Amino acid sequence: MLEQQFPVSPPGRLAGPLYAGGALAWVAIVSALLLMLPPFVAALGAAVATAVITLAWRAARGAGPTTGVNLIGVRPRARVAVWLAAHYDSKGQPISMALRIVAVALALVGAVGLLVLGVGRLAGAGWDLSTNLVLTLPGIVGGLLLLGNRATNSSPGALDNATALVTVLGIVDRLPHGLPVGVLFLDAEEYGLLGASAIARERANLLADTAVLNFDGIDDRGAVVSIEHRPGPIVAAVGVALGSRRHRLLPIVVDGWALARPARECVTVMRGDWRTTTIVHTPRDTAARLSLEGCELVAARAADALARALT
Repeated sequence: MLEQQFPVSPPGRLAGPLYAGGALAWVAIVSALLLMLPPFVAALGAAVATAVITLAWRAARGAGPTTGVNLIGVRPRARVAVWLAAHYDSKGQPISMALRIVAVALALVGAVGLLVLGVGRLAGAGWDLSTNLVLTLPGIVGGLLLLGNRATNSSPGALDNATALVTVLGIVDRLPHGLPVGVLFLDAEEYGLLGASAIARERANLLADTAVLNFDGIDDRGAVVSIEHRPGPIVAAVGVALGSRRHRLLPIVVDGWALARPARECVTVMRGDWRTTTIVHTPRDTAARLSLEGCELVAARAADALARALT
């Protein structure tokens, strides 16, 4: 087992949504105030909104710099053809993944609404109060929700991502000895794919001409989903064996995005449903709600597909 250390400055790339959410909320609030109130009252409201958003942003900032550690498991003198990857860090958040997806959707609608509002004003449109609210409110709500997307220690992390670690170990246990398979246990995924990006940037030679199977959240319930970042024969074989719903793009940030850059093939495998997204990153993500049936199913089928593909 090898270790790769890399610097982490919380909240890492989570700062992007914080800045974007704060900026969107501020613009939407100021736009709404300027359109609905006298100038003096609007200016006072804008100052209060700025103060509130600034305090929220400061509260959302993480701790000081720290060090992340990726774990790389290989057999001595073996050339790996397939990597099994899973991030081993977890985090809590004030809002669940489901609510974050809603927040992003509201933010996109709000950004379009602000654009329409600006173009309309430049064209001399005289919209009423209800129209102004419809155009600005999604940006306010979505922006404030994104601004509150900070990392905490409030989630046990059973589903995200202990289940993926169990799945990877289950696959390794089922594979015949000597197959060219290695494991990547990645850190700092929750701060914006920092561990996967460090591997892709500093150890790209390890991933070159290989297939990467990244596992991220394997629930007992729901359908198996394969996000095919870089399709290929092994990715296709595993997808068929799992009977998964195959996608090229989903609104979910996963390590596969970074691992796909130097790899020949790359896929992220998940299992769950909409209720799963309401649990991830919350205090309810406990081991007590899991039987690991999903891990057993995914591990058995993926191992069978790999054994047939590599022998």
